[in-house]
Amino acid sequence: MAHAARGLSRRARPGPGSGGVGVVALAVLPIAFLGVLFAWPVVAILRLGVTDGGVAAALAQAQTWDLAAFTLGQAAASTAVAVLAGMPVAFLLARVRLRVAGWVRTFLLVPFVLPTVVVGLAFKALWPGGGVAALVLANAFFNVAVVARTVGGLWAHLDRRAEDAARSLGASPWRAFRTVTLPALAPALASSAAVVFLFCSTSFGVVLMLGGGRYRTLETEIYLRTVQLLDLPGAAALSLVQLAAVILALVVGGVARRRRERAAPLRAPATTARRPAGRERWVVAAALTVVAALVVPIAALVVRSLSARDGWGLDGYRALGGSGDGALSVTGWEAALNSLRTAFDATMLAMIVGVLAAVALVAAGRARGRAARLAGETLDAALMLPLGVSAVTVGFGYLVTLDSLPGDLRTSPLLVPLAQALVVVPLVIRMVLPVLRSVDERLRQAAGTLGARPARVWWTVDVPLAARSLAAAAAFGYVVALGEFGATSFLARPEAPTLPVAINELISRPGELNTQAAYAACTLLMVVTAAVAAVIDRLRTPNVGEF
Repeated sequence: MAHAARGLSRRARPGPGSGGVGVVALAVLPIAFLGVLFAWPVVAILRLGVTDGGVAAALAQAQTWDLAAFTLGQAAASTAVAVLAGMPVAFLLARVRLRVAGWVRTFLLVPFVLPTVVVGLAFKALWPGGGVAALVLANAFFNVAVVARTVGGLWAHLDRRAEDAARSLGASPWRAFRTVTLPALAPALASSAAVVFLFCSTSFGVVLMLGGGRYRTLETEIYLRTVQLLDLPGAAALSLVQLAAVILALVVGGVARRRRERAAPLRAPATTARRPAGRERWVVAAALTVVAALVVPIAALVVRSLSARDGWGLDGYRALGGSGDGALSVTGWEAALNSLRTAFDATMLAMIVGVLAAVALVAAGRARGRAARLAGETLDAALMLPLGVSAVTVGFGYLVTLDSLPGDLRTSPLLVPLAQALVVVPLVIRMVLPVLRSVDERLRQAAGTLGARPARVWWTVDVPLAARSLAAAAAFGYVVALGEFGATSFLARPEAPTLPVAINELISRPGELNTQAAYAACTLLMVVTAAVAAVIDRLRTPNVGEF
């Protein structure tokens, strides 16, 4: 009897942090990380703006709301284009048995993880004059993968027989899709649309490259007012408007994501993928057309890197061995090595914080107390905020606040990795959290009955099952950190620039050699990104996770 009682006691604690105290202990580091490296700098900048006065006046200006309207308008247009382009691709990934489907799934990751500077220059090679259309298409180019993979992941779990039953009752293919399939896909559609809108409304590098001086968003205007005009009240006012829009998008995305996560376990993964027939061929043709369109900017970038005034050549690549026409204080290859080191440091930090946060959120979701679950949902939403708050605001906040910490991090080489890790942590959580939640609870209970303590249960059950997703999250975080431009452009020291910062410096200086070197650096960065994207797709758990 005593042995049975001990077994029941162990079954009640299947994983680390299953109680309220454990959840708090696991969440200490993520909360401290978020508080010191995000909340404190942002609040400090907003407080400076409010203290100096003028926030109310800036909010009353028509220009502020014109900027907000353009930001939200271009984000909404980009989201609509990404959703329309992503739906046929989602169908291809979820329901069609073709050899190219695997290649399409891998290729889709490449645009999403490309640095914003690279995408901006790629579209500038196609549209030298930039403009709203180029801006909308560039933002949509980034985010087709979010829609295709998120919606396709749920679509693959839907039972095809319900749609077939509607067809047998006389419904047309479009009506069967609209009345049966589309409502089932609504949570994934809303979740992916909210994420895309968030990314597009806070786009920085693309707007900087393609908008020029004619088109500005809240993000680029915050940069202008903070760095060049030193208008803190105006920047603070714009940050408040941006923060309100971000919180709204996060709320919508969070509600949709919870609906999708509750719906997915009710359906076994479908095994109904088949070769397209009838009108399905038109959908597949549309999907392949979208994929071909995604290739065009990438091909334009490569062509532009090899073209010179006198024909074809490798002058741009050779120029990376120097500093261009005086645009850089280091060589292009030194900037590339600095990027690799910085991204590695940021990834290691982001994995530690992100995995701890994911484990804490899983434990909070399984806790019996309502307070623990509410705390977990609040922490989940708070950890997503860095994706939507101006990187310039955060970077400038570092310079205002971090001198109060021991060692004065403002002059530390760790400053850029810390800023990059802040961006990577939410993405790591979104990749790892669904996988940890999907681990069968009965396996934990079985390990507990055999005498394993909660920490050992997690190490021997959860970690092996989630190992592939952990590796994919690390690779994904690495390429995102490698191409991070917003905060890095503000914090990188001139003697230690990252490659995206060096690209921006090269393209902003006159001289044909500088331009060629910038496009050559973009091409190299794209090749590395594509290689890592292929590794990510091999490692990640299919149809699980946000990206």
